[in-house]
Amino acid sequence: MGQDGGFVVGELDTSRPHPARIYDYLLGGKDNYEVDQRAGDQLAAAAPEVRVGLRANRAFLRRAVRYVVGSGVRQILDIGTGLPTSPNVHEIAHERAADVRVAYVDNDPIVAAHANALLSSSGTTSVVLADVRDPLAVVNHPEVRRNLDFDRPVALLLVAVLHFLTDAEEPGRVVATLRDALPAGSFLVLSHATGDFADRSAAQAVYSRATASLNLRSRAEIERFFDGFDLVEPGLAQVPFWRPDGPPPPGSREIGFYGGVARKPL
Repeated sequence: MGQDGGFVVGELDTSRPHPARIYDYLLGGKDNYEVDQRAGDQLAAAAPEVRVGLRANRAFLRRAVRYVVGSGVRQILDIGTGLPTSPNVHEIAHERAADVRVAYVDNDPIVAAHANALLSSSGTTSVVLADVRDPLAVVNHPEVRRNLDFDRPVALLLVAVLHFLTDAEEPGRVVATLRDALPAGSFLVLSHATGDFADRSAAQAVYSRATASLNLRSRAEIERFFDGFDLVEPGLAQVPFWRPDGPPPPGSREIGFYGGVARKPL
């Protein structure tokens, strides 16, 4: 563990639940440990809509990737990618354009190992072990720079990641640093957990025993992450209601995830 109570890049800790592995378990994956399963069950008990919420968040990710690729972007930087859940970002993107390049970034070595194994045959994707808390190290990582050209627009994905940063870790500064590294015409795709629709203190307590805490934020607080970008319609919305391609799932009004897509002005 780092001195700030977080965990350092490359440190493998299977004694405590990890957010990516909890998500994997709740989405029906197999890349998790008993400690993650217990935490996932506790989270589902504390927030009964969590499974439908996570599925809705993944569906938002799919629609957002299709949108940015449809808008002409051919490069994606996915930070906090989590364990591979098919369809992955590169698979979604390649349905629209085969030449899209994707750099995946995560700070869990288990995530990186699984992603590398899945992506080893693809020349248009790369996997980097790095931490969003050090955004300059992410954008200046040699493998990121090898795969992505920062002279051309990039779609930055921060999907269900910033709520694992405390206020002391300055998520606003993190996003601003990443924004300033992106060229004009780039996109930000962001989703974030909120307590606007229900008291989720019990869910936060589950993460207090994990490798990263859950920091719920209000709509106004999340909107500030888009400073310096122009939100595309419909703006920041609960994830099932961001450009839905079908009827929202039952219980969507209670889903505690906001999502939005925005473009850096030309």
